[in-house]
Amino acid sequence: MEGFGDFANIDVDKLLSGAQERMSRMQEMQDRMADLVGRAEAAEGRIKAAYTTTGGLIDLEIDPRALRMGAKELAATIRSTVQEAAQDLQRQVGEVMGSVFGEKDNPMNLLGDRDAAVAKAKEAQAAYDRTMQDVMGELDAVRKRLGL
Repeated sequence: MEGFGDFANIDVDKLLSGAQERMSRMQEMQDRMADLVGRAEAAEGRIKAAYTTTGGLIDLEIDPRALRMGAKELAATIRSTVQEAAQDLQRQVGEVMGSVFGEKDNPMNLLGDRDAAVAKAKEAQAAYDRTMQDVMGELDAVRKRLGL
């Protein structure tokens, strides 16, 4: 396999096993996330909310005693309870992603840090560009050897 540069040294089994491992981790993450439910309660447990990744707000319980609140206070309490349930879900998603990808590579870490997210995207773009340059260079070399 002379003349093919680094292509001749690719460990196909390692490449495939790495891809299978990543797919397995992604499936594990999806399976675990499907079972997550963010929960919150307020007003001494009289208002309860449940939030999921697939259904959003899936449950809202309002005990009749909570209706004694004024309309504005009740509405604000319901909004904040739903928001807390969504935040609880986000925390759980972060934990699942951390356990699947490791804390260092947890994509949720980028949500609160725009600069880190942009830096990670630029890093990925640079890696993609380098890979494409390498591939195009190898293809050009093959084309020249074949006289095309």
